[in-house]
Amino acid sequence: MFDLNELERAHRIVGTAVPPTPVHAWPLLAERLGTRVVVKHENHTPIGAFKVRGGLVYIERLKRERPDVPGIISATRGNHGQSLAFAAGRHGVPAVIYVPRSNSVEKNRAMRAFGAELVEHGEDFQAAREEAERRAQFAGLHMVPSFHPDLVLGVATYALELFRSAPDLDILYVPIGQGSGICGCIMARDLLGLKTEIVGVQSTEAPSYALSFAAGKIVTTATSNTRADGMATRIPDADAFALIRKGTSRIVQVTDDEVGQAIRAYWTDTHNLAEGAGAAALAAALQEKGGLAGKRVGLILTGGNIDFDLFGKWVMADVPSARRVVA
Repeated sequence: MFDLNELERAHRIVGTAVPPTPVHAWPLLAERLGTRVVVKHENHTPIGAFKVRGGLVYIERLKRERPDVPGIISATRGNHGQSLAFAAGRHGVPAVIYVPRSNSVEKNRAMRAFGAELVEHGEDFQAAREEAERRAQFAGLHMVPSFHPDLVLGVATYALELFRSAPDLDILYVPIGQGSGICGCIMARDLLGLKTEIVGVQSTEAPSYALSFAAGKIVTTATSNTRADGMATRIPDADAFALIRKGTSRIVQVTDDEVGQAIRAYWTDTHNLAEGAGAAALAAALQEKGGLAGKRVGLILTGGNIDFDLFGKWVMADVPSARRVVA
């Protein structure tokens, strides 16, 4: 997909807008997991999520190769759209972003604030994407997919930072939405010649990649009704699946309740706010805690863009119970 020189160049492009994000070892998380652990804080980017890196690299190439591009269009549950709006704004390119109805209110507000025209359509991401593709053909706009080599190249820059900061990781947990993040981690690991085991994480309510991994072929799901919207994928991308199947050891499924507990744990142990997908890696590590003793564990906190209302209803609805869980 790309070589180390291309990854280094992408890191310089990303660095014009995004300083390297922190890699922290949190003692309370280490106590909770019973082993050494580091967290890559992609919640500390200008959009509050790792996706910004892919957007910057994708739009830089698009604008360089097509300086007269009339505009871009894409579909998202939030962070991909924020990434494209942020990057397009830096290059003076109009952006149209489709989201499903009942999408995150605060992510919608952020996309508009970054300058995107926002259109709500359909009941889930797949419906929004299909409508965006139709409008792209009708209006002559450039359709940005959810998975593309340039997007992977961009987000792989966080993995480059992580592996150079912590090259001795035994295992790395990475959430899977459309797959760019985990594919970037696989590519960076392999290009650096490391042996870190990479484990994917999906929601039990949107397990299309997990089911595909188990079956050895693409498996779709009829619904993706998880509160962790960054993992709400019904149809795997074939190219992403091929790389995930080759480069990961397994995919762990986590429930929404487990993700909610992980969000609380991040808050109490690190005072960082994670969105659902952002906490999924920790949820998976907690599920597999019994097998992690003596290993150095890496967690990708992919983003912190969770609506306040959702946080209250999902994470803090039962405060006394929550205090018992995180104590």
